[in-house]
Amino acid sequence: MKQFIAGKNEAGQRFDKYLSKLLREAPKSFIYKMLRKKNITLNGKKAAGSEMLSEGDEIRLFLSDETFLKFSGTNENAARTDSGSPGRRSGGERAAAFAKRIIYEDDDLLFWNKPLGVLSQPDASERDSIVEMLQNYLLWSGKLCEKDLATFRPAPVNRLDRNTSGIVLCGISLRGLQFLSEAVHERTVQKKYVCVIYGSIKDGRYDAYLKKAETGNKVEVSDDPIPGGKPITTVFRTLSGHGRYTLLEAELVTGRTHQIRAHLTHMGCGIVGDPKYGNPEVNREVKQKYGIQYQMLHAAEVTFCDSEEPFGYLAGKTFRAEIPPDFARILVST
Repeated sequence: MKQFIAGKNEAGQRFDKYLSKLLREAPKSFIYKMLRKKNITLNGKKAAGSEMLSEGDEIRLFLSDETFLKFSGTNENAARTDSGSPGRRSGGERAAAFAKRIIYEDDDLLFWNKPLGVLSQPDASERDSIVEMLQNYLLWSGKLCEKDLATFRPAPVNRLDRNTSGIVLCGISLRGLQFLSEAVHERTVQKKYVCVIYGSIKDGRYDAYLKKAETGNKVEVSDDPIPGGKPITTVFRTLSGHGRYTLLEAELVTGRTHQIRAHLTHMGCGIVGDPKYGNPEVNREVKQKYGIQYQMLHAAEVTFCDSEEPFGYLAGKTFRAEIPPDFARILVST
């Protein structure tokens, strides 16, 4: 028999959803069968799975050790820990490095300044992602323990391209994750980026239409409505520069895939170093002169326009991520 007590990160979840995380390898039919047969109980009673958990609820699983290990994926998780996820010996050094880039942290939220080259989510490669680095840090700092990760996974809610740096918003509790997800979805958080472009544009609000291209994982931008296109709005403001390159602030009013990169290229002044939308000649120049081989785009600032309790303390607050040194270097050198 296995016994679990619901914590703050499980409170408010449906019981069947909690069980699907705890027994992540089990088919739903198996979970509901165990509920019907009272092999899984909630507070000592038969449960349907639709109940909403409260902190302190007792969950009992009358399953053999073999069955639990099989359906919980415990053996697989152990192998991942040995091969380089949060539990490996170098985790303390990695966590300390992660901590140096934290912009803000409390019991529910963590905002991090992502460097270039870091993935937001895990992929097929063996590179560490923000998800894994965040979990490693929280384990190292004692904010989470291994058993917490069985039913709750802290994660970033805004994804940045691997070669885009800047502020990433992470939920480290269930209510924090839900709050940030809603804030991003409802656009109650204002996001500003800075980028280096070639040439210059007039400050102002620019409207256009964007659609996903049929090939190449790219998007297309048009001034006029296009079939399958969605309206986009970006506000641009010049921060510094003198002709050849300009440091530009870009505020997203809408948030579409590759919006800033594609919008600027459509306007004839793409982002320096952008391999997908940028000017190949300019990219070769900055690579030869400055060694820059990435798009000079940085998520610089977020402002919470409106926040209800228990996150009312964020209303009107702005958080900033320090701009990479290369941005200033290329402007000073030109």
